[in-house]
Amino acid sequence: MRMILLGVGTAVPDADRDYTHMVWEAPDGLVLVDAGGSTYQRLLRAGVNPHDLRAMILTHSHADHLNGLPGLLFSLKLAGYDRRLPVYGNAPTLAAAQRILEAFELEQYQPEIDWTSIEAGDEIALDGAPYRIHTAPTVHSRPCLALRFSSDDGRALVYSADTEPCDAVRDLARGALVLIHEATTPEPFPGHTSPYQAGEVAAAAGVERLVLVHYSPRWTMSADRAIAETRAAGFTGEVEIGREFASYPLPPVSQM
Repeated sequence: MRMILLGVGTAVPDADRDYTHMVWEAPDGLVLVDAGGSTYQRLLRAGVNPHDLRAMILTHSHADHLNGLPGLLFSLKLAGYDRRLPVYGNAPTLAAAQRILEAFELEQYQPEIDWTSIEAGDEIALDGAPYRIHTAPTVHSRPCLALRFSSDDGRALVYSADTEPCDAVRDLARGALVLIHEATTPEPFPGHTSPYQAGEVAAAAGVERLVLVHYSPRWTMSADRAIAETRAAGFTGEVEIGREFASYPLPPVSQM
């Protein structure tokens, strides 16, 4: 099981960083987290089959996390995807997604969707999945969900989604092998996190590896400085800037 980064940039993309979104790959199929940019093509470039998509989670309703949804669904249907697609998210996010699709008038050129409203703190249960997905509220300008993907033996990967530092995300990340955390702003800013603050969260949560996303060397700071900031905040584990199409596995216990 692994998380593959499809985009790692902010709401203003760089030449080599599209909007932050990602896909969870497991033996039972793919779970897409948000849909920004050319998601269908990015799934192909990541080496996974879009037809293996079994569910989608929308973290919140800002444009950089939803703007690829109509194109993804259009492409899936034209390519022969014939499954019902569960889409999870909080109520305002699902309502926004439905309005977007109505505006595009895709009609029959989209898969049938099971819209499933969830609240922060809920568990997303997928039949037959060898993992569990837990959610937590973030502190952002719109209701937003952080996600924890965990195996039955407790190994976990956490994605902060868009947030300023908060207890709920720190607690969700506690003991995780990997924390994929946003690092948008050079200084503290309402609704977002700086690299220094991401380092503080990772240190407090006791994670092994910190990956910074929703990051830009132009709008945030240089990569070297961002990593140095996480160290200055007290994080001593592995830290890196997220790269597009990089993957982060949950290794079997025998490999740990």
